[in-house]
Amino acid sequence: MTTTFYRLVNPAAPYVALKRHFALIVQMAKRDVISRYRGSFAGLLWSFFNPLLMLAIYTFVFGYIFKARWNAQMSGHPQFAIILFAGLNINQFFSECANKAPSLIIQNSNFVKKIVFPLESLAWSTVGAALFHLLVSTVVLLVISILVNHTMPWTVVLFPLVVVCFTPFVAGTVWLLASLGVFLRDLQQAMAVITTALMFLAPILYPITNIPERFRILVYMNPLTEMAIASQKTLVMGEVPNWMHLGVYVLISGLFSWLAFIWFERTRKGFADVI
Repeated sequence: MTTTFYRLVNPAAPYVALKRHFALIVQMAKRDVISRYRGSFAGLLWSFFNPLLMLAIYTFVFGYIFKARWNAQMSGHPQFAIILFAGLNINQFFSECANKAPSLIIQNSNFVKKIVFPLESLAWSTVGAALFHLLVSTVVLLVISILVNHTMPWTVVLFPLVVVCFTPFVAGTVWLLASLGVFLRDLQQAMAVITTALMFLAPILYPITNIPERFRILVYMNPLTEMAIASQKTLVMGEVPNWMHLGVYVLISGLFSWLAFIWFERTRKGFADVI
């Protein structure tokens, strides 16, 4: 009991679990990705086709039908679609994990009664599979950006840092929702609405400057806001992120991840009784 207590109160506990079961997590993430496309004609190539097709649709709809532009500096139709896609990739990374989380334990109920199986690794494998899709979408984005702009900003090298800052929050969300989803089965239906609302309430479809100053503090409370802005800056605009904002986000993200991990570990004892 004492050993378990000290393990949980260690703020690095979620990442110790990641390191300890890394090989298992990689295998489970790989299985998740492969199973998603199993049976389809194109197979894993759909992971490349999907973001490419979505980017083409965004370019046509927002650029040529709505004739939208981001700002005076980025007014071209393809540019709007590219910067939109940079923010949507972050949203897709979060939504993929958050929408799957409430049913994560239920769908893997065969692992619940296996005492030796590390249930906490299910969250990391879910994040790992979503990171794969984020990587593919980012590659597609950069290739199209080079074809359109004939250049690639050096700040692209900072994008992995943005993802690293965001990942603890996403993992924490999975632990929290996976635990709650065992006891609250309606959560699965609610998350689709919540993730969609978070997307529209973040500056993804519009720049943050379009929001009146007095309301921006509310927008920054959205966990997607800072990450979407940092993604757009590093991948498209050639600007560095706001380091102060990013630092605050890392602290909050790390704290949330740790508390969610503790919650998951304390409630996992009741999973077998409910399932």
